[in-house]
Amino acid sequence: MKHSGTRHKARKRAVDLLFEAEAKGVSPLSLIAERRELVLDDESVGTVHDYTATVIEGIDADYPQIDAVVASHLKEWTLPRLPAVDRAILRLATWELFNSYDVDPEVIVDEAVELAKELSTDDSPGFVNGVLGTIAELAPQVRAAAQAGGTREDRQA
Repeated sequence: MKHSGTRHKARKRAVDLLFEAEAKGVSPLSLIAERRELVLDDESVGTVHDYTATVIEGIDADYPQIDAVVASHLKEWTLPRLPAVDRAILRLATWELFNSYDVDPEVIVDEAVELAKELSTDDSPGFVNGVLGTIAELAPQVRAAAQAGGTREDRQA
């Protein structure tokens, strides 16, 4: 399979957790804590990869901003009308586009499209690609501004 790497699996797990958290009306952070507790007694639950936790923590901290960016790039759609899995994929990729300095934006968009192919409707890959293509144009400016302003921890100190 083309995308069987550790990061791809971590992203897929993040989408699963975001989807589940929204369906249950709980914080995705609580699901990570729950999984980490459960895996101690039941290895079949599977460990939560560090990258999955990093992404979920970042998305959870920036939900309003991420949703505002995604919503502003939807044409003839609203965020609540999207399939829940597409919302999760778009949130994940948007966070990565703005915060994953070690990953090229094209790779992030490609990964999101692959996740849409695996997990969503037949129309979703093209839709996800279109939305993220426009958001990706903002990524260099957002990344540069964040780096110029220091880390989140630096700004809070």
